[in-house]
Parts: sequence; C-alpha cells; structure tokens
Amino acid sequence: MNEHIKRLIEQAIAEHLIDAEDEIYARNRILALVGQADYTDPGTVTAEPIPDILEALVEEMIASGRLAARLDEKERFAAELMDVFVDRPSTITTTFNQLYKENPVHATDYFYQLSQASNYIQTKRIAKNIQYKAATVYGEIDITINLSKPEKDPREIAAARTEPVAASTYPTCLLCVENVGYAGRNNHPARANHRIVPLTLQGEDWALQYSPYVYYNEHSIILSQAHRDMVINRDAFERLLEFVDQFPHYFAGSNADLPIVGGSILTHDHYQGGRYEFAMDRATIQSRFDLPQQPDVSGQTLHWPLSVIRLSSPDRHQLLAAADDVYTAWLTYSDAEQEIIAMTDGVRHNTVTPIARMRNGVYELDLVLRNNRTSVEHPDGIFHTHADIHHIKRENIGLIEVMGLAVLPARLLEELKQVEQFIVGETTDVLPVHRTWAEALKQQYTGQPVTAYVEQAVAEKFVRGLEDCGVFKQTEAGQAGLNRFLQTVTHQVTGDRR
Repeated sequence: MNEHIKRLIEQAIAEHLIDAEDEIYARNRILALVGQADYTDPGTVTAEPIPDILEALVEEMIASGRLAARLDEKERFAAELMDVFVDRPSTITTTFNQLYKENPVHATDYFYQLSQASNYIQTKRIAKNIQYKAATVYGEIDITINLSKPEKDPREIAAARTEPVAASTYPTCLLCVENVGYAGRNNHPARANHRIVPLTLQGEDWALQYSPYVYYNEHSIILSQAHRDMVINRDAFERLLEFVDQFPHYFAGSNADLPIVGGSILTHDHYQGGRYEFAMDRATIQSRFDLPQQPDVSGQTLHWPLSVIRLSSPDRHQLLAAADDVYTAWLTYSDAEQEIIAMTDGVRHNTVTPIARMRNGVYELDLVLRNNRTSVEHPDGIFHTHADIHHIKRENIGLIEVMGLAVLPARLLEELKQVEQFIVGETTDVLPVHRTWAEALKQQYTGQPVTAYVEQAVAEKFVRGLEDCGVFKQTEAGQAGLNRFLQTVTHQVTGDRR
C-alpha cells in the first residue's frame, strides 16, 4: 500500500496537481482514506500513469477487505483519493481567469490538463474506444465504437436488489453544478474530483466543464447553473455566439430540444463545445443565398447528408437576427411533398441543431433543420435512422453525430468480428440483425483486408443513417424543396409573407 501511496503522490507532483511541499499533507489525507495509521517510506518507486496507480491501489483495498468489489464503490473511492490533489473551486477559477487574461487558449489548456490529471476525464477507459476515419461521398468522417463507459458490475446489480435506492434528489441531475465535489451514491456517480469554471453568458450564470468520456479533443459541456429545460431559441443562438466570442478556438453547439432528434438530457439547459474540426466543418458548399435585411450575412447550404443552413458574418448581431429569421420560419414550415409537417394537434415537430464557431475572425452559425414526426412505416422517426440502419445505430442522432462523428454502441466490437469471420468463411453463424447486411458484404468481398472492408461498410451505413435524418434529401427533388424553404425565409425577411 505504501508504494502505491508514494507513487500516486509523486505522479500528482509531476503532473502539477500539487507542489512538493504538499507531499506530507497529501500522504496523511490518503492514509485516512485507506484506513491506515502509519507509514514507512518504501524508497524509490517507478513512475506510472495515475489511472494505473489508482487501479492498483483500489484492488489492494479490495484484497484487504477494506473496500467492496463493486464498480460504484471503486469509483467513489478513486474519486475521493483524487480529490486530495485537486484545488478548491475558487482557486481553480482564479487561476483560469488569470490565464484567460493572457490568452483564452492558456486558460482552457490548464483546465483540460487538470481534468485529465485528476482522473475526472477517464483517459484509461477512453483509450479502449475503437476509433478510425473513413472516406465517404461527404468527405472523411469519424467512427467511434464506444467502449469507455463501464458495464454494470454483476455484484452492483445484485446489491441494488437488496439496498434501498437513495431517495435523494440532490443533485437534481448529472449536469447540475451541485455535482462539484459530490461523493456519489448508489444511483448517482462519484463526482468528488469534479470541478467547473463559472462563465457569464447573456448576463446569466453558466459554467464550463469537460465530459468524463470525451469523444473528441477538449470535449466540453457548457451548462446553465440553473436547472431548467433545454430550449432552442434566439437566446440560445446568442449564448452560443457569445461563447465562441469568449473562446474563439472552440466551437459550441446544442442538441435539438425535441425527443427523437434531441440529445439524451433535455431537462437541463446545456451545450457542448470543444477544439476539434468535424467532417461537417469541411463540407463543400451546395448553394449560396442572401438575406436582404442582413446585408453583411452570407448564407450557404452544404453538401451534407442532413439539411444544413450555414450563416456567416463579421457582425454578430446581424448574424443573430438572420438566424432567428431562419429559425422562426422553420418552426411553422410544412412541405407535404417532403413529408415535413410542422405541427400535429398542437404538438411541434420542427426544430434545429445549432453549431457556432469562429473561422478566420468571422462568426459562423450552422442551423441543421430537424423534424421529429413519426409514422406507421417509421415509428422511431421519419427523419431518424430507418430500420435497416438499426443493427448499427438506433440511438438518437445528436449534435456529435450530426457533425460527422459516429458514436456506435459497444456491442458492435464482438458483433463485427463475427461479421468479418462470416465474410471470410470462418463461420456460417452471424446474428440475425446483421445477416442480410453480412450476406451482401460477403457477395461483394474481393479478398481485401477484411477488417478495413467492414469498417468502411460501417461508415457507409452510418452515412446512410444520417441521410435518413435529412429533411431535404440530397436529390433534385430534395434540393428543390430546400430552395422553396429558403425563398420563404427571404420573403419573411423582406416582409412578403406569401
């Protein structure tokens, strides 16, 4: 145990979580947490990454009977250990703000490194993800098979049957600011080593944090400090633009605010951001249009599987007005030929997925047109991935997927290996959900490396799913429909409401 303690402290010093003069304090706090009253210096120890040291220390605690061998208990204990090394929120905020005055990049670099070193960002688990890029007709996209989120431990499931579920509603949800430093409980994850940085957007209290399971570089969450439902409107566009004004090296976007086309958390107002170029950022221009009342705003549509309207301007206020005009027009827009109905029995179907960024000093705001209507043929959504895609991706197509990064379920790791074996004739067995697809792939197979072949096929399936989500298809009829909508926007802007 002493070796693990010393190794953890030395690595915390090396990663600038604490200073050398904090060593004795940190040691004594860890001794208290592990239930040990004495300490003998073990001498020289080898350096290891903090996640590896934590894992070894936790396993020794389990072996000694001082910790239950359950995932939730292990995570709570590891977070408590790392909290010893993480500054109080006020100190982190002060440092962040001082660095921000030098350069916003310096501030986020500091906070991102801290979030990784403190093990809040689960770097070891993230490394398990399968990630690759694939060429498609829309450019090179990103594919991720998400293996980072741990599966439920059977012992945890068994314990949950006998332990009463905590009745607490504190914190209200996983995004609430009250998660900072929270120990966790049997139905709420450990957050003892979690920190945020306060922000002001539109005069309101917001905050910046990083995702524990980042899907791309500096994957961040921008959250309201008030627990309230997520809403897409002019205020949301203004906040996104204000955020990229404050952090021009980051993009900021939001999931849509309706079920099916929205994200997994619609009950807490939040956005996502980060420092990454997505495939949609590089999408080619399909057409251009002008908005007469905002002469400094350029409008474009993109060659992309979903329907994207890109607005750009050096003038943030004109851009905001143009975005509001497009959004307001879309809210009530119907086109029966394209199966777009804005409202059914007073229930709204139209919304957007907005993404803001700075490009060469010019503001950009992408509005991805979404509609969540269902039908007998497509009960999961007319503009959601259709049934033939569900064996690869059935979950909501949210902000990250919209931009061209597929987050695919962990089950595919083993299932795709079986598909590969089927294609090369090593097995005749394949899951029923994949059989039709696998048989087609086998017929077209010409002896190339089978893993790369299947990976490309997965990417093409994902793109097909994105095309399902496009309200105006990349067809002559679909683009004619998009042009009709844009004419409506222009008419609205000029006051012509025909």
